[in-house]
Order: sequence, then structure tokens, then C-alpha cells
Amino acid sequence: MNVLAQNPDFHVTHTSGCLDVLFGLRNQWDHLIEHRAHPLPETKQRVLRAVLEAYHAGTDKPVVFDKSRGWLAHLEMLEEILGGKAKVIVLVRAIPDVLASFEKLHRQTAKTAQPPGEAENYFQMQTVEGRCEYWLRPDNVLGLALNRVRDVLQRGLGDRLHFVAYEQLIMEPATVMENIYGFLGEPQFAHDFDHVEQVTHEDDDLHGYAGLHTIRPKIEPRESDAVAVLGKNLVQKYRGNLQ
Repeated sequence: MNVLAQNPDFHVTHTSGCLDVLFGLRNQWDHLIEHRAHPLPETKQRVLRAVLEAYHAGTDKPVVFDKSRGWLAHLEMLEEILGGKAKVIVLVRAIPDVLASFEKLHRQTAKTAQPPGEAENYFQMQTVEGRCEYWLRPDNVLGLALNRVRDVLQRGLGDRLHFVAYEQLIMEPATVMENIYGFLGEPQFAHDFDHVEQVTHEDDDLHGYAGLHTIRPKIEPRESDAVAVLGKNLVQKYRGNLQ
């Protein structure tokens, strides 16, 4: 998001609540007795579209990127609102590296505070493997995101997605951005990968991990530390089973 924000035509968001607002409106609409007595499907569609547009009416930039890991689960709803195909940039990374990242956050947090999930899953959270399995549960942060990616492909909506691999982004950022612009159908733009200003900010205390959304100012190659953090056996386990 912060790289895209360098383009003056692009408006980017931090983790957005727009989808949740639309989801709640869609669900509550039919619970109103007035709508049950006299359904108004066209009106519902117009109201949903109006909410989507109003949510981002604070910017005059022509292109808006709304960040949410939940969009993949609701592409059909989004396309009904838009009246056409959606375009979604999906960032992916090797599962062991994502787990290693969470493990490092867990260890840092545990020095002075109780990490997320420990109170409800104390015994499972006592080991690295237990924590990895916790994060990979289908109702948890990584497992849910992974299942959403798999499911949207199974639903035959893969042509709406453009995958960006973390490993390629840090090795070939110019190529990655060129491909993103091609997918979007937008004019190419020269980005500065050595000076990336963080314009998206979130209160990470709400999520229980300090620095969860902090970025580095320079995009450059970095070696994986998954083996050092998780151990060779766990890296092999999760790379083999979940790729």
C-alpha cells in the first residue's frame, strides 16, 4: 500500500472497515419487517453502492485501494455492488516465513505482556509447533487467509486476482510493480523503492502485537530466517503440507 501511495493518482487505506459495513448492511437489510413485507432488491443494491462510494468520498484521487483480507470471501457481493468484475491484489508469502514472523512477534510481546491467544489456549501456546498450529486454524489469522485464497480459486474467480509474491517483491520490485499496473490497466509510474514512506498507520495495540504493521523504508533482498526461528523440521512440515 505504501509503495502504491507514491502514485499521486492512488488513494490507499490501512486495514479498512468498508467490507464489514457492507456485510452488516447486506445482512440486516432483510431483517427489517418493512423489507420482508415489500422486498426492494434494486434499492438494496443502490444503497450498498452508495455506501461503498461514500466510504471513500474523502479523496478526489481516481483510484482507490481498499485493504481487507476479507474481500476474497465476498467477491460475488462486491461484483454485484460494482456491476462488473473486481480487481484484487493478493499478497502471498511462503507459509514458514509468515509463521516465523508471527513467532518473532509472539516472543517479543511475551517479554512484558500476554500475547494474543495465550489466555484461551495456554497449553497449545507453550511450544513453537503449538503456536504455529494455532495461527493456522481455520478460524485464526493465517489459516483463515489461506483458506480464503484456496476457496476463491475453487469458485472459479481466479481471473479477478493478481498474486504478488513477497519473495519476488523484495528481489524485483520494479518488475512486480510493472505487472501490477498491467493488471490494473493503469499508466506505468516510476516508484522509489529506496525511500518508501509509511502513510498507512494502525493502532497495533488493538491486535496485541507491537509493530505489527510497521514497514521498512527500503525494499531490498532479505534472507529467510524461518529455519532459525522455527527449526528445520517445522519449516519442512509446513512447506510440504501447505504450499
